[in-house]
Amino acid sequence: MEYIYAALLLHKAGKKVDEKGVKAVLTASGVAVDESRVKALIAALDGVNIEDAISMAAVAPVAVAAAPAVSGAPAAAAPAKDEKKDEHKKEDEESGMAGLGALFG
Repeated sequence: MEYIYAALLLHKAGKKVDEKGVKAVLTASGVAVDESRVKALIAALDGVNIEDAISMAAVAPVAVAAAPAVSGAPAAAAPAKDEKKDEHKKEDEESGMAGLGALFG
């Protein structure tokens, strides 16, 4: 993940995303650089418009798993305490997704 972050940082700074730049960012952040991973990243980014990729990722719909409907009395007898936990968890997930969008904006 840090390799991608290095490439995004270079792009955001208006620098050319190349092996030398990625290595410099990783070294400055204290990450041990793996030459093959750097080369693979640069090869994967060849011909990719990073701005377009970021904009498509920012507007991609977030898949939210809906709870399956259960028929019968046991579902209706579920305690309210579990509902509060589910609501809190859902809020945490939504706020986390909003924070991820800020990385690319």
